[in-house]
Formats: sequence, C-alpha cells, structure tokens
Amino acid sequence: MQSSSRLYQEIGKELKFLLKNGTYKIGDRLPPERDIAETFSVSRTIVREALIMLELENLVTVKKGSGVYVIGLPNAILSEQDKQIEENDFGPFELLQARQLIESNIAAFAASQIVKADIVKLRSILEQERQILENGVLDDYSADEMFHITIAKATKNAVLEDLLNDLWQKRHASKMWNQLHNRITDNSYRKKWLDDHEKILQALQVKDAKAARQAMWQHLENVKQTLMTVSDSEDPNFDGYLFDSIPVTIVNQ
Repeated sequence: MQSSSRLYQEIGKELKFLLKNGTYKIGDRLPPERDIAETFSVSRTIVREALIMLELENLVTVKKGSGVYVIGLPNAILSEQDKQIEENDFGPFELLQARQLIESNIAAFAASQIVKADIVKLRSILEQERQILENGVLDDYSADEMFHITIAKATKNAVLEDLLNDLWQKRHASKMWNQLHNRITDNSYRKKWLDDHEKILQALQVKDAKAARQAMWQHLENVKQTLMTVSDSEDPNFDGYLFDSIPVTIVNQ
C-alpha cells in the first residue's frame, strides 16, 4: 500500500485540473514538455511520465514530432482502472533508475562470486538472444530477463535474487512501461543491448567488479536513452540530456 503520490502523479493531477477547468479543450495541443516542466519546476522526465499516465486514461494522445493533444476530459470520479494506474504503477524512468542503481552493484558483487557454471549459462543465454533476433521475434524479451536474473543468481544471495525478480515483475505489470515501450518502431536497439550484455559477461568472466558495475550501468543507461528518445513528443532527436542520470562517480567507486 503506497502512502503518498509520486511526483509524476502529482503533475498528472495538476494537468487534469487544467482539463477540468476548461484551460484546455478537446483538440487543443498542450504546451511543449519543456514549458510544462518549467511551469511546475520539475524535470522533463517527470512531465513525460505524467503524460503517459494521462494517455493511459485516454485524456491525451501523443503524435510523434507534433505534440500532445487533448482527446478526452476527466470525469469527476476516477474509474477503478484509472485509480489502479495512479496508485499502483511506477514511472518507467523511476523503475529504470532503481534498476540502474541496484543491478550495477549486483553485477559488481556477482563478479566476485561467479563460477564457471554461471559463465556457461550466461553464454548460452546470449546465444538464445542472438537466435531470437535472427528469427525476427522482436517482442520476445525472455532471454533478456533471464540474463539479468542469472547474474543476480550468480551472487549466491537469495535476497538479491528476489529483489531483482521483484523489479522485473514490476516492469511486467507496469501499464506505463508497456505504453512507452510500444512506441518503439526501430528495433536496431536490440543489437546494441545484446552487445551490452556481451561486455557485461566479459567483465564477469575475468572477475572485474569495477568493469562489471560500469558495463551494467552503461547498459541500463542505453536502455534509458532509447526510451527517452521515443518518449519525447516535441523533438524526435531529443537525446535525453535533461534526465537526472546517476553520477558516474557512484559507478566508479
């Protein structure tokens, strides 16, 4: 049970108030994300997550390279489905930042605990990933998930394994994550993520904790940047520079 709203939920409520009081009507284009961010003194990422929430509630639609348009007005009473979205979901970038912090350190610890059998299994999973891509099954992320979970298992710490399983379950259950992920039309990123996995495995194989932490951090940074690009509604070339990333000093400790 969550005791308070997340920041993106608060911004979403503010935007819905503007829809309720007639500031914006059906068919209107909302201000650019950067302007909304400045108005509420929050990052552009928070605004983006708030807009995804409104999109799931069928209040706005995002037109790539054009903007965000109002397609519905909020009811006085939220539906049960909308309440669940607001109360139980996690912003995709909030979730990614948590994974970046936790999985980077899991990878570093796994480097000190990993054994040959773990390396063999990870190598097999990478081969599965390659086969999936070669077969063109681009909506199959099972091997991707298995790779990350297997690294957590390599720590030989059941608490860390359960923690990572929980993060992946949150991703599976997140309507906001799925809404954002469905906007990806260019699947070339899958090859880059596979290359990232190879770098992580190389660091684990030589038991280099610092390199494993850095490789995992960079992999999830690449995931984040891919989602940042497709989630921007004003500029398709936006590179995500406004997102508060984890300082590299944390990774290099």
